[in-house]
Amino acid sequence: MRPNIAFWSWVTLAPFVVAQTSTPTSSVSDPAGTTSDVSSASSAVTNATSTTVSSATATQSSTTPADPGSTYAPFPPPADTPLPVYPATDPLRPPEVGGQTVPNFGPAWAAAWRQAKAKIANFTLEEKVSVGTGTLWQGGRCVGNIASIEPVDGRGWKGLCLMDGPLGVRPVDYITGFPTGINTAATFNRNYMRLRGLAMGREFVGKGVNIALSPMMNMGRVAAGGRNWEGFGGDPFLAGEAAYETILGMQQGGVIACAKHLVANEQEHKRMTSTSEIDDRTLHEIYTHPFLRSVMAGVGSMMCSYNQLNGTYACDNDKVMNDIVKREYGYQGFIMTDWFAQHDAGSVSNGLDMSMPGNMIIGVPPGQPAPVPFGDTLVAAVRNGEIPEARVDDLATRVIASWYLLHQDRSSFPAVSFNAFALDDDATNLHVDVQDDHHKIVREIGAASAVLLKNVNGALPLGRKNRNIALIGTGAGGGPILPYVAAPLDAIQREARKFRTSVDYYLDDWNLDGASVIARKRSAALVFITANSGEALNINVEGTTGDRLNLTAWHNGEALVSAVAANNNNTIVIVNSVGPLIVEDWIDHPNVTAVLWAGVPGQEVGNAIADVLYGHYNPSGRLPYTIAKKQEDYGAQLNLEGGETDILPIHYTDGLNIDYRHFDTNNIAPRFEFGFGLSYTKFTYNGLRVSKINNVVSAAERPLVAAWERGEATPIAVGSSRAAWLHIPAYRATFSVRNTGSVAGSETPQLYINFPASSGEPPSVLRGFTNTELRAGEQKTVTITLSRYDLSIWDTERQGWRKPEGQFGVTVGASSRDTRLKGSVPL
Repeated sequence: MRPNIAFWSWVTLAPFVVAQTSTPTSSVSDPAGTTSDVSSASSAVTNATSTTVSSATATQSSTTPADPGSTYAPFPPPADTPLPVYPATDPLRPPEVGGQTVPNFGPAWAAAWRQAKAKIANFTLEEKVSVGTGTLWQGGRCVGNIASIEPVDGRGWKGLCLMDGPLGVRPVDYITGFPTGINTAATFNRNYMRLRGLAMGREFVGKGVNIALSPMMNMGRVAAGGRNWEGFGGDPFLAGEAAYETILGMQQGGVIACAKHLVANEQEHKRMTSTSEIDDRTLHEIYTHPFLRSVMAGVGSMMCSYNQLNGTYACDNDKVMNDIVKREYGYQGFIMTDWFAQHDAGSVSNGLDMSMPGNMIIGVPPGQPAPVPFGDTLVAAVRNGEIPEARVDDLATRVIASWYLLHQDRSSFPAVSFNAFALDDDATNLHVDVQDDHHKIVREIGAASAVLLKNVNGALPLGRKNRNIALIGTGAGGGPILPYVAAPLDAIQREARKFRTSVDYYLDDWNLDGASVIARKRSAALVFITANSGEALNINVEGTTGDRLNLTAWHNGEALVSAVAANNNNTIVIVNSVGPLIVEDWIDHPNVTAVLWAGVPGQEVGNAIADVLYGHYNPSGRLPYTIAKKQEDYGAQLNLEGGETDILPIHYTDGLNIDYRHFDTNNIAPRFEFGFGLSYTKFTYNGLRVSKINNVVSAAERPLVAAWERGEATPIAVGSSRAAWLHIPAYRATFSVRNTGSVAGSETPQLYINFPASSGEPPSVLRGFTNTELRAGEQKTVTITLSRYDLSIWDTERQGWRKPEGQFGVTVGASSRDTRLKGSVPL
């Protein structure tokens, strides 16, 4: 929680905690609730000098500081041998969108680490600790600050500026209000995901920001979750791809991205005093997957979350930070806390690299000084022999290596040009304009993310047939907090005048009689309804502090739609919502002819909506979550239990069955399924063929490929979960898509894997999607690739990824339930 300014995002980098040479025995629960002995889980994790490193295979960990007699050895870098399909890559020059290669950031990280080690070699212990210690709340011009070390152009360095947020630089001026993460996911379009990230990254750098606290990639497990709009929806594959492309774009723009919140922070209620209880397989396959994709995108930082995971705070969790992120994912960046989320200095031994904003306020009695868990406390712990100095070297190296990785040492990198805590101070706010032409990408994504849910008898697009229309509801007006808002009313009026259409409007949600009167005898009545949410204790949105308490529209929305539909037989509903709503009260009303789900598309909201309503953009958005018929149909519900100081257990009993997977597994009919979206045209699919790709792997990896094909789990090693052989394209699905309608449009084919029964997976699992733009009558061949990882499950006993025994089905279609083609993987 950050007082006054509420927003967050992070990412981290760090080595591995040490251990004595004995190997611990740990237990992890599998989805069936049994336990498996995994005493061998750490035996294979060694560094170049054969020092055994503890892998902490349980999902909970001790918070005991390192034994004074123990040693510390950082994780060795993964073996990142460049290959044609795994080329050496610099973050400022990422691979093109949709390419068939996997970027290899290993050489760039190696160079950055060499520079960072040389830099800290001249630092004192206090200076090295300062690299991972914030300058305290409001202790600088940014939301988070790392102090410089003088001389900055000599042996020292310039320090760091960390800033929110999820929609661009906040809370400063002359910036762009970008589309939300959930809208970006709804495009199912990697190009838009990348472009949004790039534009955001350039704006952060233009303001002098080193680290952007974004993107957020917690899963939309709970439909009412307050911050779902920041993330990328209810499917881990979609969330992972969106996180991957966003980070590639942001870091191409020169800013260090921050993958957050690590991990399992899926509701706002009691997020600081709850424990997410998750089995090891579900944790790997669902909740940490987007973080794995972030590491593969070269992310420079991560942020650990407020909540506990299986009884241990995330920012003190050895299993997550050390074993999964730094060992298994081979992560070479740094991990920071969410603001004030650190509990003691011992967390440095469990993988934490940076304390933000540097002091603690959570749990501190009023009037008492806020402790600084790093800073002098960490210096003393090192001098007392409680923490090895090598661990401090490691955290300082990770932070500064990320700085070098993004080439922020260059003299042309802008200085901070604002003061986040004194925005009216002209001496420290230079009002630098970084907007460029980014409104164009905002408008494009806004239109591309709009999901057409219903369109009866060609109610949309609007045009000459609509002589007079009415706009009803406050949602048709502007908004109060973005740099500017293109209001739907203004944009629609401009379009309507091209057809000499008369436009009346009634910006009131509660006077149903007035709304009814203006709706009568209009050729179309457009009703705008909304739903919003807040954030924990610090962002109160109309009385909602965090999660939504129900899935109904705000501001009398259901009654407003019903009143208008009772008086107009061409009622078109436009929904601006942070997440799913239950629409059963009105969706089947015969006078509701069209529904456009616009989400939260950013400052160009009105222009984007008008582009779709008038057919300038043929809708291609797809739902990134399921819309249920009733709230109880969802597999996970908001947990509002617990007293003020209780630790609330949140049991993830839905396991692998998140979102549409739950509906499929339990044969529950949704109102609108995941991946659903209509178009103004029609498409047909034909000729599915799935074949094997013979990509070259390194000599050292060939035995691993053969072992995987035999059904063996990946070995326990540094970087094992992101190994190139596991993620390069291994199979190719090709098919054709034809536009059989009369207008051009973009189709979004989706590929789902039907795992063999032996796997314990849900019936269908998203493993691919793409976009294809087609003129009327045109046909194109579409290709979607699959990796070995895409066909793997997490083996809790062997602590690795393996191919389950049996036949793999392939389903290609227009949504999770709209099957067009079926095939199988030739294993």
